[in-house]
Amino acid sequence: MQQSDIKHIEWHASAWRQLWGSANGLPHALLLTGPEGIGKGRFARAAAARLLCESPVETACACGDCPSCRWFLSDNHPDFRHILPAADVEPDEAGTDGERKKGSRQILIDQIRELEDFVFVGGHRNGARVVVVEPAEAMNHAAQNALLKILEEPPSSVYFILVSSRWRRLLPTIRSRCRSMALPRPSAEEAQTWLKREKASSAIELLPILGNAPLMAVAETERGRGTILVGVLDSLAEPGRDPLQLASRWQNQLQLKSEGGLTMDAFVQLTQKWLVDLALFKLSGRHRLGAGRQSSLRQLTDKASVGALIRCYNDLMKFRALASHPLNPQLFLEDIAERYLRALATERS
Repeated sequence: MQQSDIKHIEWHASAWRQLWGSANGLPHALLLTGPEGIGKGRFARAAAARLLCESPVETACACGDCPSCRWFLSDNHPDFRHILPAADVEPDEAGTDGERKKGSRQILIDQIRELEDFVFVGGHRNGARVVVVEPAEAMNHAAQNALLKILEEPPSSVYFILVSSRWRRLLPTIRSRCRSMALPRPSAEEAQTWLKREKASSAIELLPILGNAPLMAVAETERGRGTILVGVLDSLAEPGRDPLQLASRWQNQLQLKSEGGLTMDAFVQLTQKWLVDLALFKLSGRHRLGAGRQSSLRQLTDKASVGALIRCYNDLMKFRALASHPLNPQLFLEDIAERYLRALATERS
């Protein structure tokens, strides 16, 4: 972990001041919400480091130099726990083999139960103890119930920070015991400036596709999925007229069977974003995803009606419910391709 990992990102400066400047003090259960890839996890770790820091200064971040900060930076602080999905932790920390296989992307009940000794036994430094749960919605139902029992009567020196992009998946009783703080996404300019400073300029072209989520843009670029996303967008902009050929192109582009491939759900969401962009361009001449594709936007919206584009968007909402486990991926894509091309050819609402 680097020094920058215990500092919040600049577009969250106002939220940071609000958190530490509150007259009510820091809550013992904080729920950070907001879109994926905007730095919520960084904010949570910075808050944890600040709580554990031995030389804190008002609303500033952790000092980074005291013994506690050095422990934190070495990922070895005895009074800090970072709870992640079972697949992201060491095998002996995630329950039995069967549990890991079944819930590899879940946070399991055993991971929460193991917090009980940490929470209810005194800390090593006689100060704060901090638990970050990320992403909180990854907790299965049993794990959420186990956490709820801990949150009902937490010791005064223990702080929980839950990070969630899909907070509605959390039990209402958990949400009611947390103070919620919605973190904003950066502006396009802020995101681009940050990526350039992080020497990740190659990820800038993904910002419009990913809703100005710079950390997600970096992650997708590192996984090799940036090229896939741009390729799919290009095929949506130049779809041709044959739905079978278009579906075949998508099948090749998505690399569904590859570990670095794009998920079907991500593909459907990207197609929906493109449909919104087409409708926006048709109505106002503005666009979000059409940089370098204005000619295609004009051609595609020449015959397409806004009503047809909206109907196609709504159709894809139903497809998203099946996207995780389509019975036949090729037929799934062919159906989407046919609906998409039909929407482009429909002149009347």
